[in-house]
Amino acid sequence: MIRIGALVSGGGTNLQAIIDSINEGRIDGKIVTAVSNKPGAYALERAAKYGIEGRVIKVKDYPDRKAYSEALIEHFKEKRVDLILLAGFMVILDPVFTEAFPNKIMNIHPALIPSFCGEGFYGLHVHEAALEKGVKVTGATVHFVDGKADNGPIILQKAVEVRDDDTAEILQRRVMEEAEWKIFPEAVALFAEGHLKVEGNKVIRAGGE
Repeated sequence: MIRIGALVSGGGTNLQAIIDSINEGRIDGKIVTAVSNKPGAYALERAAKYGIEGRVIKVKDYPDRKAYSEALIEHFKEKRVDLILLAGFMVILDPVFTEAFPNKIMNIHPALIPSFCGEGFYGLHVHEAALEKGVKVTGATVHFVDGKADNGPIILQKAVEVRDDDTAEILQRRVMEEAEWKIFPEAVALFAEGHLKVEGNKVIRAGGE
């Protein structure tokens, strides 16, 4: 059983998807800590409901991004986590964070990387850009996190249809329901079972131990 840490900033719907999968026996793991940069994040309430320790570590309490990232490193190492999930975390961390946990940090992005990703592409902005471009298909991507935004090795992707009458809010909801809440738990389960192997910038589906 792997020990999981989560970083959250908002409602925590992807955190909920992971919690549900653990409780249903589809992930051999346990969330041992959920950390938010915002005291009022509803994701912390979700965590508390399931007995998961919540912690607020605010950016403004540290002199710079590196010091903040080092505080997070210390916390997760203290909790002996095997995997860290960025579940709607809205803070860009210093590279020291990813260097401390190579191929042990996962992020979910609401588009098919390399489309609509990188700096500035978060939340509704992603779906607004997809609609403006007129793409017929969008989706979600789970990837390992490296030192650049939305750049690490891709683990899983799932496509979602874009409809002519979509608004950004409607499309956001469909991407969550049809892609994010499905492939994020699946990627965590594969990690827990030892089925993910990183070769260069590619993730290879490997046999478990």
